[in-house]
Amino acid sequence: MRIISGKYKGRRITAPKNLPVRPTTDMSKEALFNILNNHFSFSELKILDLFSGTGNISYEFGSRGCEDITCIDGDMGCVNFIKKTAKEFDLNITAIKSDVFKFLEKHKSSYDIIFADPPYGMEQKEFEKLILQVFENELLDEEGMLIIEHSKHTKLDHLEHFSFEKNYGGSVFTFYEFDLEEETE
Repeated sequence: MRIISGKYKGRRITAPKNLPVRPTTDMSKEALFNILNNHFSFSELKILDLFSGTGNISYEFGSRGCEDITCIDGDMGCVNFIKKTAKEFDLNITAIKSDVFKFLEKHKSSYDIIFADPPYGMEQKEFEKLILQVFENELLDEEGMLIIEHSKHTKLDHLEHFSFEKNYGGSVFTFYEFDLEEETE
């Protein structure tokens, strides 16, 4: 995996083979960040990366100037790898070992972008619970964006706050936002 753009553009990151991960492909990551470039100024963002695995997405945000990034993963090996890599790159990334659902239940801060890349085999109802928890617990800023990466076999476009989705091979990014027009009426 490599960093696509920003301060560390082109740098390769090699994760240990024993981590239980499926990193977002470079092609998908580049497409995702092309979309985000049109919506946000990265230096001002507060990011939450759920099921962060190797930290691939967080490094990309950090390379592009994000100063406030939090990674949540249930695997201690992943958390340790993220901490080590963030230190090497001098990125302001906080990595926390936690069950994502328990973290979302208890956490009270809000974020500009929440990115989640759960295991593709996770049950449909768990994907739905994740999205519901983010909005019910007010973890997303009003003008923020929730992005879920999932397989093409998981359908999430029927849920409240759905905005749009983009397909890249076997992967799909589904985007959720508050409907600001609805809230101002």
